[in-house]
Amino acid sequence: MGIRKKSNKNPPVLSHEFIIQNHADIVSCVAMVFLLGLMFEVTSKVAVLFITVQYNVTISNNEGPEETTLNYFQHGLKDLATVFFYMLVSIIMHAIIQEYVLDKINRKMHFSKTKHSKFNESGQLSAFYLFSCGWGISILSSENLLSNPIGLWEGYPHTLMPFQMKFYYICQLGYWLHAFPELYFQKTKKEDIPRQVVYISLYLVHIAGAYLLNLNRLGLVLLVLHYFVELLFHVSRLVYFSNENRQTGFTLWAVLFVLGRLLTLSLSVLTMGFGLAGAEEQGLDFASGNFNVLFIRITVLAAICVTQAFMMWKFINFQLRRWREQAHAQTQTVKKKAAPAKSKSSKKDKANGVNGALASNGADSPRARKEKSS
Repeated sequence: MGIRKKSNKNPPVLSHEFIIQNHADIVSCVAMVFLLGLMFEVTSKVAVLFITVQYNVTISNNEGPEETTLNYFQHGLKDLATVFFYMLVSIIMHAIIQEYVLDKINRKMHFSKTKHSKFNESGQLSAFYLFSCGWGISILSSENLLSNPIGLWEGYPHTLMPFQMKFYYICQLGYWLHAFPELYFQKTKKEDIPRQVVYISLYLVHIAGAYLLNLNRLGLVLLVLHYFVELLFHVSRLVYFSNENRQTGFTLWAVLFVLGRLLTLSLSVLTMGFGLAGAEEQGLDFASGNFNVLFIRITVLAAICVTQAFMMWKFINFQLRRWREQAHAQTQTVKKKAAPAKSKSSKKDKANGVNGALASNGADSPRARKEKSS
């Protein structure tokens, strides 16, 4: 992300600089409009679409001594309004973390422009990955998916989601959608925008794909796994910025990154290639949310494999560049150590008259000529 510079001058209202400096306040006002809409009966029905999770389904449970009801949720077009609202919330949270945490640290550390930008990016993503990873693990534990991996494909299609899982996907989509306007708000450099757009789009495509194709369980497991590895990388980069000698985290991240890619591929092949392929519910049925057909399974598996291959290619390039930089730094260190020794020897040679051709022959010295004349 680029560096957002604050100026004491008041820019013209509705100018680019005015929007960038005050975007958090503007977005907060828009979010407050939806919240205030809940207070009036005329607007409450519309405001509810943006704030609360939609498509509630109540199911009676007669297994116990008393009849209980269980609340589940499905997905639909109304979710777009909810995602939009939580995109606004993500922009506000982004601004809070930036102003009250990262900017204060930046003022103390006095980073260069490049480090400033990378520090802001890693700081924002570390907070998000930590929150998402912890929340995702709690959902997996409550749904017993960690102890029962068969649940990834058993009972597909998983059209009914508990509140926590549906809200998790809504927040994930809202967060990654908010990253697009942040490219403008943070004044991202033009050369960095294509990389950021690809990065954000990959998240949105995979998260939305898992959500719409009712592969929410598999998607949640893969997201938590990926977020944990990415969290380690960005925390390691934050530690590196504070002390460049601390690079142990990058080594651990490199090992876990490769293991994470292998585990992602293994779970994807196990679920799509074996679990769903052998399931009783086969066929394409939009009404029941069943997308368990060969073409979709191959498409999903191919998308995951291509993404993992792309990430490995980027990872290998990153490691090669890092090794080259370390080798270059070591070469420069050796040269700096050799330079003082060379200068000392050259001064000594000059004092002994062996620097170039100056008095290189002892017979040409004045004392030698005096002895010959005598």
